[in-house]
Amino acid sequence: MLYRIRLFLCSKKEPYFALYKITGYHPKDITLYEEALLHKSYAKRDTNGRYRNNERLEFLGDAILSAIIADIVFKKFKNCDEGFLTNTRSKIVKRGTLDLISRELGLHKLIVSSSHLRSQKNHILGNALEAFIGAVYLDLGYRKTHRFIEAKIIKTCINIDALAKKEENFKSKLLEWSQKYKVELEFRVVEKYTDNENNLIFQSQALLNGIMAGIGTGYSKKESEQQASHIALKKIKANKEFVQRVIDVKREAERG
Repeated sequence: MLYRIRLFLCSKKEPYFALYKITGYHPKDITLYEEALLHKSYAKRDTNGRYRNNERLEFLGDAILSAIIADIVFKKFKNCDEGFLTNTRSKIVKRGTLDLISRELGLHKLIVSSSHLRSQKNHILGNALEAFIGAVYLDLGYRKTHRFIEAKIIKTCINIDALAKKEENFKSKLLEWSQKYKVELEFRVVEKYTDNENNLIFQSQALLNGIMAGIGTGYSKKESEQQASHIALKKIKANKEFVQRVIDVKREAERG
């Protein structure tokens, strides 16, 4: 009740209502959420001369989110092994999923950042969601953060059963295919560059018996290899002549 009374005396009524709608709780310290939604492209100095942005809260929120998702997955899938649990948690906390959840919650309307960054694939939304979770944890504590994630993310934004069954490890599937047909699989980083935000971008090739099968980009080597594998698998499925050429290369090498 105290927070509701303070809300009507506060000049920031709209942010309070927006945060309440997202979390289901009245915020105690709204400055935490303001920092969580402040991208480094709009960093500002505080009274101590420190640049304020959401990177520190993102670090905290990443750890809190991972721990809570692990707890939820562990309790839900009681008869599943460690590998399944790890894979399911990874699907939930990966940047692409967090980007979608962030938009579903409406955080994209509250994030403060340079406008030209919004159209780029730089995971501003997912990073802001992690920072937001860090803010909820500091403001309301672990128990309410757990309730927020379970009620507003797991039960509302995603279908955890469908997500757990979804196969997204394209690199693993490509490796299985190459082993089945005795094809040599190699990944090669062909270029590294930075985006407008000075983030490192990797570009990788997937090679089958030395033949380029797919090329992908990502904010990590692993992400770029996954994308390259995805493209390679599509090529294998759609182009029988390409598959035959890959197999023939090995046969010719064995004859020679």
